[in-house]
Amino acid sequence: MRRRILAVVPDAEQKISYQMPAFAVGGKVVAGFAAFTKHLAYLPHSGRVLSQLDRELTGFVRTLGSLHFALDEPLSDELIAALIDAKMRVLESDGDWKRPE
Repeated sequence: MRRRILAVVPDAEQKISYQMPAFAVGGKVVAGFAAFTKHLAYLPHSGRVLSQLDRELTGFVRTLGSLHFALDEPLSDELIAALIDAKMRVLESDGDWKRPE
């Protein structure tokens, strides 16, 4: 998961946020993940991201702020890119962040 996130945002700063691996771009966390006993979770660090991708996330278990998936069924590269892009759009719409060139 880490390599796949970095493939989308290669200059991301790797850090720990809420005691989980996270990736920040321009000082703002754009992605994170966590492992649990029965599933993995992708964490966009915003409750406004997953609802932007309803069609793409059909069939996944999700909460307001996490996308759950099976240990043996990783997220596709395309979905990870879409999730990160959706988070960056949320940050841009907040008006206090500009996507790095």
